[in-house]
Amino acid sequence: MDYATIIHTIIDPIVENKESIMIRELPSTSTKDVTILIVAENNDTARLIGKRGAVANALREMISVAGKQTSKRIHLKFESYDEENEEEE
Repeated sequence: MDYATIIHTIIDPIVENKESIMIRELPSTSTKDVTILIVAENNDTARLIGKRGAVANALREMISVAGKQTSKRIHLKFESYDEENEEEE
């Protein structure tokens, strides 16, 4: 199942800069677990997490429904581009 496409469909209306969103499936040691990394600009990452993690929790619930169809547990991890750029400078 293409989880990246599903996630893009859900988060594109939420973020300001759709082109900067990067979604990658991270390697896992378990065949039942899938970890997906969502990287966006700092303000878009804040939007995706929401106050007290409300938006992030809603995203996790929605994507878990897709995972249940294939008997997988989906874990979402959020990161920001701005944090990486600050470390390089």
